[in-house]
Amino acid sequence: MEKVEYHKGDLFGNKVFEERVKRSGKLMEKHGLDAVLLTKPQNMTYLIGNGRLCAFAIVAKTGATYIGVPKTDIEDTKKRCSSEHIIGVEDEVGMLHAHMHIWKELKLETGKAGVENTFLRVSMLNMLKHPHAKPEKLTFADATELIAELRIIKSSGELEKIRRAGKVADKAMEAAVKAVKAGVKETEIAGEAEYAMRKSGAEDFFRTYVASGSRSSVAHGVVSGKTIREGDLVMIDLHPTVDDYNADICRTICVGKPSEKQQKAFDVYLRAQRATVQAASPNITMTKLENIMHDMFKKEGFEENFVGPPIHGVGLEFEEPPLPAGHAFFHGEEPKEDLKPGMVIAIGNCGLYLGDFGVRIEDTVAITSKGYEELTNYPRRIE
Repeated sequence: MEKVEYHKGDLFGNKVFEERVKRSGKLMEKHGLDAVLLTKPQNMTYLIGNGRLCAFAIVAKTGATYIGVPKTDIEDTKKRCSSEHIIGVEDEVGMLHAHMHIWKELKLETGKAGVENTFLRVSMLNMLKHPHAKPEKLTFADATELIAELRIIKSSGELEKIRRAGKVADKAMEAAVKAVKAGVKETEIAGEAEYAMRKSGAEDFFRTYVASGSRSSVAHGVVSGKTIREGDLVMIDLHPTVDDYNADICRTICVGKPSEKQQKAFDVYLRAQRATVQAASPNITMTKLENIMHDMFKKEGFEENFVGPPIHGVGLEFEEPPLPAGHAFFHGEEPKEDLKPGMVIAIGNCGLYLGDFGVRIEDTVAITSKGYEELTNYPRRIE
């Protein structure tokens, strides 16, 4: 390939990213890896400050970092990147050749590199293994567990970003709830929430859920054009992204006065969710925390109406480790049982689903040395 031109990111020398790269090197040593090849934007953001589509990053055990982006993106990448090697590529073929150049520059004609098995499609992984992209004797291994170990404990800086995302989530929920009334469509409520997220500082958000009436009994109530009617329960689930970090909030609102059945389900769910939040601490496991909700639903006769799991981690993604065992298996992750200070979780991930309606209340919670800190606080009322 032609000579590669390197550019240096403006964040080069930033202590936060230097420390993360250093920790990643120690974990590579532990996992028997010489480098990691990243294509998931969140993982790239964590280690070198910049993650984007149609890009890749290589971080070596030695501490050397590289990022390849479309050549149109070089200047924009430099503004928020800690890598000392920013490469512009013209197309996918140029990207593969850039991989080979980097592997040879790192003297990794043999060795082992970590890749993101839970993110890469088979076709993408095969492309990274192409003879023009990788030395024949360089092997790949799954780096999923290494990345989880890196990202699972949030720093004070990361926690502050999630707090800000939580404040945006509260404002967006307020806007969404104000829009709830008979005659409006779910899409209109979602639009108000999404506008409020953007206006309050969110640069992005994961899929918005608004589900009313019998649709609130669907586990993943994606927005539809359904018109809301008097007496409907409306489930609203929001996930704003602020400075790359997420918060997760869900509320269930009644249009008018709830029926006795609706009110009972809501009250039971709220008590279970509040008890679970208040038990969150470094002295409890994910399983024990989940069982608080399960046991209360069973005691109140709602066991058959609950679909789990009720807890998941939150950070650069709205759903990430720590994950309970079954959920972790589905995501290709290792389960994380022991909660530790610096972990952030969402409590209330799944609801009570009774067929004609459903109920769910969810909040983002940080584990602290003394217990917990709630990062979303919009009122938990049915009307």
